[in-house]
Parts: sequence; C-alpha cells; structure tokens
Amino acid sequence: MAAQFRSYVWDPALIVAQMVLLQAGYYSSLGLWLALLGTLGTTGPSLHQVFSDEVRGTGPWGGGPRSGVPLWGQAPLLVQILGFSTPPGRLSMMAFVLNALTCALGLLYFIRRGKQCLDFTVTVHFFHLLGCWIYNSHFPSTLTWWLVHIVCTALMAAIGEYLCMRIELREIPLNSAPKSNV
Repeated sequence: MAAQFRSYVWDPALIVAQMVLLQAGYYSSLGLWLALLGTLGTTGPSLHQVFSDEVRGTGPWGGGPRSGVPLWGQAPLLVQILGFSTPPGRLSMMAFVLNALTCALGLLYFIRRGKQCLDFTVTVHFFHLLGCWIYNSHFPSTLTWWLVHIVCTALMAAIGEYLCMRIELREIPLNSAPKSNV
C-alpha cells in the first residue's frame, strides 16, 4: 500500500500530552484574562470566577459597601458570576470569550490539525464542566453559564479549525531547479 500524505499515527502519549497542555493553557489564559479585566472592575481573580455559576457576595477583598463584605447591619451585595446584569458578570463573560480566542491560537500551535480541533475543544470544555461540578458540589444549572460555555466552545473550535486549515492548505513550494549541475 502506498504511503498517504499526512497519514495519522495513533500515539496515545502525544494525545494525552496535548490534552494536558491545552487544559493548562486554558486555565492559565483564563486566569490572565480575569486578572487583566479585573483591573477594570472592583474584583480580583478567584477560583469562584473560574468555576462557579451561582450568585454570591462580591468577595473577600475588604469591607464596606463596594466590596460585598457587609458592614454591621448591612446586607451583602450579590453579584452573578456570569451575567449581563452586572459589570463583574459582563467582565467575566468577556474573559471567557477572550479565553476562547486565545485557546484557538493554542489549537493552532499545539494541535495543528483542523480535523482534531473540535475534539480537543470539546475535551477541554468537558474537563472544565467536571471541574465546575466538583468545585460547586452540584451540576451547573444557570442558563448564562451554559450559554457562555456553548458560545466559547463554538468560537474556540471554529476559529481554531479555520486557523489550522489555513496552515494545512498553504502551498507546498516546489523547486524546479536541479539539485546539482552535472
């Protein structure tokens, strides 16, 4: 049988290494985006922003009316982690979308195969779903959490596949000059 162009060889160690690399890149870039966008708001990055889908107080960053930690006799301010109604919710959603774009570049540099982009994207988001389930001790149930993660999965897969296909479909230069003068 003739050799195929770009034949795929089953290599489980490579696949596991790529999954670990993409998962680490996913959380690293998400943390970076949350930290950068957190400077625009009043919150700092936390695991709760990464894994939670619930409404909660704005956090342990000090006391007073802007921080969410109640002073004596005041009710805590509640902020939805992912939502359109509050600035911290919108900034978190923006961080997840920017993270999807960043991870699409990760697909380009670490996977380099358009056919595998959807597989790796769904795997990364599936492990994130499991992490959210473990962190919260319940399955994510808010509509905004699901909408944000479905949109991010679609963005990451589509843009990653587009970028990989551009590299795969690049012309292969053929030199018509002879290699040696005889």
